[in-house]
Order: sequence, then structure tokens, then C-alpha cells
Amino acid sequence: MSFNFSKANLPKQLFINNEYVDSKSSKKFSIYNPKNGDLVADDVPLAGEEDVDIAVAAAEKALPAWKAMKAVERRAIMLKFADLLDKHNSELAELSRITMGAPYGAWGKFEVGMSSQQFRYYEGWIDKFPGESFPQEDGYIKIVRNEPLGVTAGITPWNGPAGNFGMKAAPALATGNCFILKPSEKAPFSSMAIGALVREAGFPPGVLQVLSGDGSTGALLASHMRIAKISFTGSIGTGKKVQELAAKSNLKRVTLELGGKSPAVVFDDANLENAVEWCANMITANTGQVCIAASRVYVQEGIYERFIQAYKDAIISRSKTIGDPEKDGTQIGPLADELQFDRVMGFIQRAKDSKAGEMITGGKRIGDTGYFVEPTVFTNIDINSEIHQDEVFGPVSVVRTFKTEEEVLALSNNTKYGLMAGVFTQDINRALRIGSEFESGMVGINCISLFSVSAPFGGSKESGLGRECGIHALRAYTEPKTLMINMNYK
Repeated sequence: MSFNFSKANLPKQLFINNEYVDSKSSKKFSIYNPKNGDLVADDVPLAGEEDVDIAVAAAEKALPAWKAMKAVERRAIMLKFADLLDKHNSELAELSRITMGAPYGAWGKFEVGMSSQQFRYYEGWIDKFPGESFPQEDGYIKIVRNEPLGVTAGITPWNGPAGNFGMKAAPALATGNCFILKPSEKAPFSSMAIGALVREAGFPPGVLQVLSGDGSTGALLASHMRIAKISFTGSIGTGKKVQELAAKSNLKRVTLELGGKSPAVVFDDANLENAVEWCANMITANTGQVCIAASRVYVQEGIYERFIQAYKDAIISRSKTIGDPEKDGTQIGPLADELQFDRVMGFIQRAKDSKAGEMITGGKRIGDTGYFVEPTVFTNIDINSEIHQDEVFGPVSVVRTFKTEEEVLALSNNTKYGLMAGVFTQDINRALRIGSEFESGMVGINCISLFSVSAPFGGSKESGLGRECGIHALRAYTEPKTLMINMNYK
């Protein structure tokens, strides 16, 4: 099986047991190109209950041999798969771009590369993930093994389908689990295409499978009695439903990454150019459709006037790079679809109507086709307003001034989210003090809105449950088993 998928030859079958197969369900769904609203496909298969059961059965059959496979063999397969992801980086990015609108140079190349990076990182852990042992003062040696959970599943979001696939599948496979992927119905094609690479890399049948579908397919996975773990990235509302279905079925393990409203706190002594660059870049990256986007900016009074002018200029400059995501030089593409466009424009219009703040730039639709919107900034924002409190998931930020550390910490933490935060200052004591007080899973010091494959990624409060990346992801896909050896036995 060779990789020959493109926008002219879209993958339109499920990938089960190392074969592309037609769905047992007759249901299909449609997807449109966000740059112009044109129909991309109206016959994408929607996997149903029978399809899920077949995939689970194939995974169960594959599990014993996969988890018993020698480390050197499993590593070789994962490394070859990473090589294939790199080889077909541009084709996979194109398959995402035609339904989510992300320019290749500004997002697509990085996002697919993030997936291959995850597979390279986790293959190195295969024979290095240690257990534990405890001394026998009580007469028993305790040995703790980390054992795979079994059949696991992941539901990925539309804003980063390839990267999130790597974050979920790579640690699952490295620890000896089998994995079933359900990509978002808004951007399924790059995920559906990897089946060809799965087979070419040498994964045994049933180890890594892909089911396209919508929320109903995700619900089948979350509620399945023979799936041991599910990892979900998406909205808070859907995440709560996933957790509820997991609890009501077989108490399967759950990892949830559910978005944020990340504060960027800029103190008077901050390097102005650095703070402006990070804050502007990280509200416009991927058209603001990033869970860790710097969407709330708090600036100390002494630097505010200089910051806000430079920040406005930077946002306007970035607005000039909006355009056709298929053209070289485009940095910002459209929003993902009409629903997302209406959501973002709704936030902007309601903020204007309610006088929640002063809009200093942006706020308009660009052109009359596609779902392009100007990056938008509101200042003097009402802290109780919807646009200050809720995640917009678009290129929209709110800015306020503050006087003291105590005031800005209260502003930063007064939210249901707790995913990412950033503090900009040249005082390392202040940076560590503020960083420690943020109610957030991740904190940047003189940076914001980034992650590392080797460090835990995830949030507190309603931003999620559990962690991805690093050794924490390995723990999320394994069950510790304690063996107790009686040293007094003769």
C-alpha cells in the first residue's frame, strides 16, 4: 500500500485491521473549504456501532503480540512511521488545509512535524520507562510494574489533527497498547490518510486504526465496554460528556484537554519588544484557534501606553498576512468553518453592542467569500463581560491595565480555565512568585502559548483532566501493578 492521497484523491474509507474498508453504516457527512465555502466532500463515512465493535475486536486480537514485542522491534516500527510522516509532511498538511484553512508555512508544516516528533520521542522510552521497588524491612519486597491498559482510543480536534494524533497515539503505542483514532469531522482527511503509512511502517494489523465520524462515533468509543482509556481534546461541554460516558460504561481512564483563556501579564520592567511579539504572535497563530492562545493581556500602568501602541501596530501588521492559505507567504488563513466564523463574529458584535470595551483594531469580516476575520483587540475591557470570561477560539484578545501583583493575580485566576499563563518581567523573583501563584497547568516566563514534548501538557479547573506529553503521558496509558514477594517464605 503506497501513499497516494491528495485533495484530488481523498481518503474516504475507514482503516481497520490494516485495511481500508467501507463503513458498515450507510451514514455520510459533508465538509467544506473555509477559504471559499466550496464543498470538499459529501461522502465521508460516519463510523457506527458495528464499525467500532469490529475495530475493537481487531485491537484485542493484536494486543498480546504487540505488548510482548521486543523493544527494539517496536522502536523500529515507530521510527519508520515517524520517517514516513516527515516524508509526507506536505501532503498530510494539505489534507488538513483544505478543510481547516491553515497555511502550510505558518502552521501545517509545524503541526505534522509535531506528530513525527512525538513518535521519535516516545520510541526512546519503550525500554526506559522504569517501574519501582521498595525495600523489605517488613519482610516483603515490593516491585511495581507499569503495564499497558489494553485497547485505547483518542478523539482529536480540528485545529491540530496531526499534532494531537501524535500526542495521543505515540505514548499509547510505546507502552504496548493498541490505539483507535477518531479525528474531528471538520478535519479528518490527514488522519484517514495515515493508514497507508501505518501499514508501510510495519505496524501489525489492529494495532493502530482510524475511524472517521462525528460526535456519535466519539460517544460510541467513550461508552464502549472494552475500551480501557480515552483521550479527548476539544470543548468543555463535550469533554464532560466524554467523562460521563466513560464513568457510566466501564470506568475507563480519561484524559481531557478542554481549552483555555490564557492570561499574559506584562510588568513595567518587561522587555517591551519581547512581550509584544509573544502576545501578538500567540493570538494570531492558526487564526487564534489555539487552546493556549494569549487571549487576555494585562499590562501594568507604567508601560501601558507604549505597550498598547506597539501591540496594536503588531496586530495590524499581522492582519496584512491574511489570505489564501494555499499561497506562499500567507501567515493567517480563514476560520475553520461557518459555525466557527459565526461564533467569533458573535462574540465581537455582542462586545460592541454591550460596550464591554473599546475596540481599537479589527472586528470586520475580510472579503465576501470564505471565513476570514480581522484580528481584533478590545481595551478597557469589562472583567464581567462574556468576551473577557469565555474562550472565543479566534484572533480576538482583550487588554486591561493593573497596578499591583495582587490585583493582576486576582484577575488572572478569576476564571473557570487554567491551561496556560505567562508573565513578562526582568525580575526573576517576581516571575517565579507570580508563576507559582497562577492557577494554571503551564506557565511561561517571558514567553507564553508553547509546549514541550518532554514536559506535561494540560490544565487545571475546567481546562482539563490529566496530562499529555513527557513521562506523564506514559503513566496515563499504563496501570501500575504491585508484586509483593514474601522474603520469609521457606
